[in-house]
Amino acid sequence: MQNTYLWINLFTVIFPFLLSFDKKVAFYKQWNSIIPAILITATFFIVWDIIFTSLKVWWFNPLYVTGINFINLPLEEVLFFIAIPYAGLFLYEVFNSYIKKDILVKQSKEISIAISIIFIIIAIINFSKIYTFYSFLFSAIYTVLLALIFKVKYLSRFFFMYLILLLPFLLVNGMLTGSFLNREVVQYNNLENLGIRILTIPIEDISYGYLLMLINISLHEKIKSYFLTK
Repeated sequence: MQNTYLWINLFTVIFPFLLSFDKKVAFYKQWNSIIPAILITATFFIVWDIIFTSLKVWWFNPLYVTGINFINLPLEEVLFFIAIPYAGLFLYEVFNSYIKKDILVKQSKEISIAISIIFIIIAIINFSKIYTFYSFLFSAIYTVLLALIFKVKYLSRFFFMYLILLLPFLLVNGMLTGSFLNREVVQYNNLENLGIRILTIPIEDISYGYLLMLINISLHEKIKSYFLTK
C-alpha cells in the first residue's frame, strides 16, 4: 500500500516514455528541451509545495507513500512534477505531429483574455483562501504574460491539448484525491480552497495543473527555439 503514490507516477509516465521512440513524433529527440523545461518548472512547484505543506494547505497520507522525504515532501510528490509534465509534453508533441490544423488559433487571444479575467475574479473574491487565491492568480498572470506581452503562437495548441489532457488528469488526480481508493493520498484543508470538487478533485487542481503544464510547454518551446537557431 505504501507504494501506491509511486505506482501512480509510474503508471502516468510509462506509456509516454515507451512511445517516445515513435518515428513520427520522435519525442526522445526533444529531450534536450524537455528535460530542462521539466526541471526548471519542477523547482518552482516543489518550492510552492514545500511552503503549502508547511502551512497545512495540504498534506500526504503516510499509508500511501514510502516514507522517503525531501524536506517535508514525500519523494513521490517530487516525482509527480516529473511524471505529469513528461506525459503532458508528450501529448502536446503528439498533437503537433498528428494534428496539423490549429483548431483554436483564431480564438486564441479571446480565450486567453477570458481565462485570465475569470481566474483573476476567482482569485480576488477568494483572497483569504490560500490555495484558491494563488493557483488562480498565478495562472492568470502567466496567461497574460504569454498572450499579451510575449504574444506566443502556441497558446491555441496548448488550450486544445489541455482540454484533452483533462480526461487522464481526472483519472490520475482522482486516484490521488480518493476517487478510487479507500482514502486520499493527498489530503486538503478545505478552509484554504473553495470546497468545490469534481469527483474528489478540488476545483483548484484544474488551475494548478493548467499552470504546471503551461510553464512546462512555454519553457520547452523557448528552449527548443534556441536549439533550432543554433
